[in-house]
Amino acid sequence: MVPSVRDLTQIIKAYDVRGLYPEQLDAELAERVGAAFVQVVGARTADGGPGAVVVARDMRPSGPELVAAFCRGATAQGVDVVDIGLASTDQLYFAAGRLDLPGAMFTASHNPARYNGIKLCRAGAVPVGQDSGLATIRDLVAGPIPASGDPVGTVTHRDLLGAYAAFLHELVPLDGIRPLTVVVDAGNGMGGHTAPAVLDPVAALTVVPLYFELDGTFPNHEANPIEPENLRDLQAAVREHGADLGLAFDGDADRCFLVDERGELVSPSDLTGLIAARELAKHPGASIIHNLITSRAVAEVITEHGGQPVRTRVGHSFIKAVMAQTGAVFGGEHSGHFYFADFWRADSGMLAAMHTIAALGSAPAGTTLSGLLAPYQRYVASGEINSEVRDQREATERVRSAFAGDPDVTVDELDGLTITGPDWWVNVRPSNTEPLLRLNAEAPDEAAMVALRDRVLGIIRDEAPVGGAA
Repeated sequence: MVPSVRDLTQIIKAYDVRGLYPEQLDAELAERVGAAFVQVVGARTADGGPGAVVVARDMRPSGPELVAAFCRGATAQGVDVVDIGLASTDQLYFAAGRLDLPGAMFTASHNPARYNGIKLCRAGAVPVGQDSGLATIRDLVAGPIPASGDPVGTVTHRDLLGAYAAFLHELVPLDGIRPLTVVVDAGNGMGGHTAPAVLDPVAALTVVPLYFELDGTFPNHEANPIEPENLRDLQAAVREHGADLGLAFDGDADRCFLVDERGELVSPSDLTGLIAARELAKHPGASIIHNLITSRAVAEVITEHGGQPVRTRVGHSFIKAVMAQTGAVFGGEHSGHFYFADFWRADSGMLAAMHTIAALGSAPAGTTLSGLLAPYQRYVASGEINSEVRDQREATERVRSAFAGDPDVTVDELDGLTITGPDWWVNVRPSNTEPLLRLNAEAPDEAAMVALRDRVLGIIRDEAPVGGAA
């Protein structure tokens, strides 16, 4: 039974398809998405004949069934499918870029084991989001899928892991670095597939693997490194082995989080600043994207290195679109997503990790990761805090009113409400799917940040809503 359009909005979301297997996302729905996808992306050759799409999956047990169903839907429309098998999401983006084919990645990223999903892109890894085809796919899935009239396409299998690893080393060479010990926590996700192919050939690296066994039931911890409790094993291993750094990947390994030599968490904003400086050394004067809740230090670093900071709203489809418009060479988000123009403007956690290794491995002997990143650590951030509210708009207006008339602040609505003071800022953004407001705040020191955070939280929660810090 195919869900209604209303039900599909709970599954086909702003950036991807995501839902519980099999209650929400089952083989029938995957087959219909396959058929609708090839209609929307126009999977045709230059002369108008049937073309091809590329598919991949992560390690979730439901992946093979869903991929097979998607392939049935696509091939029934006369389109061939190139199946690259187990892959990280950035490996799928590599395939879509290198082969110049639309792509479908079966993954639920950092979500628990009962979920699965599909990330879709056009040829060249151009994202398919709600405003660029996903809403049309949803509407097609809810209706009768017309027959194509073309002969049924074929499915071929191709291994691109070696080519993917070689390409990353072309972008960020690691030859000549000094010896480093790196602990990698794959969380039983696809980092356990890609890290050996990319890092093991580097003679200077001693890699300490944690949870490299591919297991979509996540027996050790969820593959969601944005949650601090999922990084405790990595922190302990870095300290135990006296490692130079630790890397944590999410389930589909498109995001990377760092732990320094002390076992302390590294802010993605600090890593954005480091990579921005490296990219500007290669591309003087270039534009660099940062979303509006990265640290203000990021824009300062970009300017200090002669670049042009470009502020954008949160979300990969927005960042990739602005990168295309501005010709930006790099973009970073607070959530651990890092985007590279020379990687088809797609995000790659592995490339971000390689930039870190290259920077630390090229620094003088004795340089630590915490020391290397110190110039990028200038402010104190609250982290994202969720509050459940009865009326998102009304709660946001209370925040606006509280700062109205202050001559030292500016207000903008690029993404939610951002209020900026002389040396601080606070952003309040509504969730698209839940009755939540998300707060991020930053100030020069801990005391100032806490005062700002608590002031705004008090305003937001004036209605005595249920809920608290996320």
